[in-house]
Amino acid sequence: MELIQGCLNKEELKAVKEFIRRNISSVIYPDERISEKAMYMLEKHALSDGLGTVDALIAATAITKGSSLATANYKHFKNIHNLNILRFES
Repeated sequence: MELIQGCLNKEELKAVKEFIRRNISSVIYPDERISEKAMYMLEKHALSDGLGTVDALIAATAITKGSSLATANYKHFKNIHNLNILRFES
């Protein structure tokens, strides 16, 4: 969702969809456990760190699934415990 939301025009949307098709083997949809964890994160980090709803869902999914989160937006995620962050510059 966040990749698509960031598109500025139809060409970028087409490129993102192609990237997803080629590089992402499966999509993980938020379940009750992920949603509950995301709600907790929003309560704790929305005001202090600027964490938004989609970012909370992404972080909660990474933690729940035992995955790392690759992001150039370190500021929103830096204070979330148990989140393995792979930082990169965009």
